[in-house]
Amino acid sequence: MLFRRGGTGFDVQLYKTTSMKKIFFGLLLMAGLFWQNVQAQVKVKLNVNIGSQPAWGPTGYDHADYYYLPDADCYYDVNAQEFVYPENGQWINARDLPPRFGHVDLYHSYKVVVNQPKPYQHDDVYKKKYARYKGGHVRQPVIRDSKNEKYFASKDHPRHGEWEKKHGHH
Repeated sequence: MLFRRGGTGFDVQLYKTTSMKKIFFGLLLMAGLFWQNVQAQVKVKLNVNIGSQPAWGPTGYDHADYYYLPDADCYYDVNAQEFVYPENGQWINARDLPPRFGHVDLYHSYKVVVNQPKPYQHDDVYKKKYARYKGGHVRQPVIRDSKNEKYFASKDHPRHGEWEKKHGHH
């Protein structure tokens, strides 16, 4: 801002302009902090989906988009609560696995958490990378058997009712 010298001394314009700048930048800073807080809250809500994970899902993951099941060479979409498996050259989505997968014990077979969109489109990569887990050689703790209270949010957990009462979901 320019200083103007008049008969009465320095003009008040400099003071007004400086005050307006302070107010503007103060509001801009507050808006930025508010926006950052809103984004953090949304991010936390989007990144935790324990309640959507099935009781046979592996513990240790607050968020899972898909499970790859090496024993069945298929996937489970956690959010849609559907299996995704190949059939006649196409990927089928269904609530249950067809009878040909009857040998798969979901509670005892290994699950790989995959947080990528549509991982079945890269099935060859997952089959090769996780082939060593096929056949039940490696055991995983599952949500159903967990004593950690955060897993009670899973609707199929034996203690889900306690979680609902505690969190006001009747």
